[in-house]
Amino acid sequence: MAPSRAVRIPRSRASPPESPDTASAGVPVAASSPAGTARPELRRNVGGSTRAVRLAAFYVGVLTAFYVGFVLYDRTAPGGTSSITTNGILLFTGLFILLAAAGALYALNPAPRSVEVTDKHVTVVGRWGRRRELPPLSMLSFSVVQRYPAGWLAPTPVELIELWGENVPNRSYVVDPELFQGANRAARSR
Repeated sequence: MAPSRAVRIPRSRASPPESPDTASAGVPVAASSPAGTARPELRRNVGGSTRAVRLAAFYVGVLTAFYVGFVLYDRTAPGGTSSITTNGILLFTGLFILLAAAGALYALNPAPRSVEVTDKHVTVVGRWGRRRELPPLSMLSFSVVQRYPAGWLAPTPVELIELWGENVPNRSYVVDPELFQGANRAARSR
């Protein structure tokens, strides 16, 4: 019996539809997006993302330094050679992992990766890929809660904003100042 081999099945390529005025001229119509939908403008959140990642790394680094210091102190202290379950190091390690993960998530979560802007809606692409569809920028309002200057946490100035709109719950984001350009800047009464 002969060994089996892969067989390539040719597929026909779909030609673009021709409009009545170009069909007679023999010129194919360029592939375009469906009528009424424009390609979204992608605005990347470079400064906000950089600040969030560096802040999370700084937090985890400081927490790790404290953890290592306490563990070394425990190991060198009298009775430090006892089992890690009886002297609490195992519990302390679990607490360290929990605090490191929670703190890193807390620092990273409010900084979206990017914003996609179209005439019909705005899509906020979150840190973990979650997409939130909001109304158009003209129907959104925001207020600046805190401004952070450029520094070692971010190469550009960054703002903590509160975003809201009709049928949109309040959301807080750490973003570049121009990310929600086109939305209404307003003072929010608390």
